[in-house]
Amino acid sequence: MKNQIGQILGLIFSTAVIASCGLQMTPTNSQTPPTGVAPTIEPTKSLSEVQKSKRPLLMVHYMPWFQTPDVSGTWGWHWTMNHFDPNLEKNEKGQLAIASHYYPLTGPYDSGDDAILEYQVLLMKLSGIDGVIVDWYGFEDFWDYGVINSSTHKLFQYVKKAGLFFAICYEDRTIDNMIKNGHLNTDDAHSHGQQVMLYLQDNWFGDESYLKFSGHPVLFVFGNPPYFASSSDWESLFSVLEISPALITEDDPITPAASSSYPWPPMFMSSNGVLTQEALQAYLTAFYKKAESQDYLIAGAFPGFHDIYKEAGVSEGYGYLDPRNGETFKFTLQTALSNDPDVIQLITWNDFGEGTSIEPTFEYEYQYLEVIQDTSRSLTQNGFEFVSSDLSIPLQIFNLRRQYQGNQEVNARLDEAFNAIVSDNVELAKEIIAIYSPPTP
Repeated sequence: MKNQIGQILGLIFSTAVIASCGLQMTPTNSQTPPTGVAPTIEPTKSLSEVQKSKRPLLMVHYMPWFQTPDVSGTWGWHWTMNHFDPNLEKNEKGQLAIASHYYPLTGPYDSGDDAILEYQVLLMKLSGIDGVIVDWYGFEDFWDYGVINSSTHKLFQYVKKAGLFFAICYEDRTIDNMIKNGHLNTDDAHSHGQQVMLYLQDNWFGDESYLKFSGHPVLFVFGNPPYFASSSDWESLFSVLEISPALITEDDPITPAASSSYPWPPMFMSSNGVLTQEALQAYLTAFYKKAESQDYLIAGAFPGFHDIYKEAGVSEGYGYLDPRNGETFKFTLQTALSNDPDVIQLITWNDFGEGTSIEPTFEYEYQYLEVIQDTSRSLTQNGFEFVSSDLSIPLQIFNLRRQYQGNQEVNARLDEAFNAIVSDNVELAKEIIAIYSPPTP
């Protein structure tokens, strides 16, 4: 897949800037959200069909770690960071106080909410995003790891029903957290890691919608270095599996176990609290130069970085990367495309605490998804028919789900609207929505 894309870049981007992004992981206590059933529809494309099209897959890094009282019974840590109180505080716009500089169009939500998951996968479908890479903390009932796992299972129901693909990005440093807090013995770290691998194999690796490379399920690992920092560690973990995953590690591959690596916003290169254009350029140039020899190239694109850790009292923060009104995202995406990758990881869908989110907010609305639409339109040989005005449809469906909650007849029609969009029939979805929406004055 190492051709053609350079001719496309000029059609997508007019200018480029330089910037970067950061990393995070902090736990929370909360209750497990109730399960639900997504509307039924079969995927409209196979992974092999998309990969044969000789274009990069657009996979978005996704956080399933949010909880709200209406679904989980409490506000989760990622909305509060033990500092903000959404129950008591509102700003002049009537928005709740949350641990973010950005406010989602839906308001703060629960990752186990069916209406939210439907909204999100429809936005991905209409944007041209091929699937999700989920930030996953294992299956253990410790801190909020079990809740995140439950929400991940539920998300994948919707991902598959929208005809999208999925993969896991494992936070193996959770093992270190469990050891330090007395939940796991150090001597049991490898055996627990093997149990995690078996869980992935039993639940997801064999799924036809799971991302694969040369027949091997692709497993991302977050952290540089991760908890298991040697090739022998991963070889031991994979020894219990029927098929070893294609291991992808952050920044540098842990060879020979890892097939390749992926870039991540290099906030460690910040100076005086700011990541400069020169530093970002140096990082990306060095990463893609090293990655030239990798058989499976994972690129990365991100909109900026503006964490809220200092305001929340969590840490001094990682630094700031100016989004430049969308130009940072365009630049990192253009750079990714120019290196002709197999996968572009969009970083991130919804890490609101770090300000790397591309999910629509009141501040930047659909800006980033429109860029992805333009990219998808240029990359798709058979044409990409969705337009920017279509991006408002999922929010309309979401609001109608709220308005008609419990009304089986209306929600059955909204299921039809979901299925229509997944089947590329946006006009039918609009007709259904219009029946239940008030006329525009």
